[in-house]
Amino acid sequence: MAESAKKNATYEDLFTIPENTTGEIINGELFVTPRPSRKHTYSTSVLNSRIGPPYQFAEGGGPGSWIIIVAPEIKLGENILVPDLAGWKKEGFPFEEDTNWISAAPDWVCEILSPGTASLDKSWKMPVYALHGVACAWIIDPMAMRTLDVYGLAQGGGWRLLASYGENDLVRANPFEEIEIKLSDLWLENRGAQTQQP
Repeated sequence: MAESAKKNATYEDLFTIPENTTGEIINGELFVTPRPSRKHTYSTSVLNSRIGPPYQFAEGGGPGSWIIIVAPEIKLGENILVPDLAGWKKEGFPFEEDTNWISAAPDWVCEILSPGTASLDKSWKMPVYALHGVACAWIIDPMAMRTLDVYGLAQGGGWRLLASYGENDLVRANPFEEIEIKLSDLWLENRGAQTQQP
């Protein structure tokens, strides 16, 4: 007896997952992951606090003209993805939509790795971002490596590594070259060490 074809996940399936999880649909498959750790969310919060003011609000001499959102729901084709951070140049952002998801591909995404999501972020989500024309992607590892890898969309599709930074580097990276980010500020342990100093 032949097996019936596997049913692709739909947006309605996201309403069936536990409240303390994140659901994503990639290539028809539903992925459910736990809420990220404090190291993960700390890195996200700090990075947003560095990029948001100059790029979203033109504070401190920044260019403005961006929309930066933490953990947005983005529809790319039949995929529903939730990057840790995403940014759109203002002119390409759909301000009025009747859906919870954002229908336009972002210009930049950032995935911050956790032990339970690293494979999903790198092996499943990155190819979808490239396929749908996301111009730049950052992969941050706040756990084991304490690194930032910056990728640009390659001609003909796929990604090419533009730069890699580690631990305590000072970063000026595409597409936010106008500001300098102190990478060590993204690591929660460093903040704890500063607090404990006399």
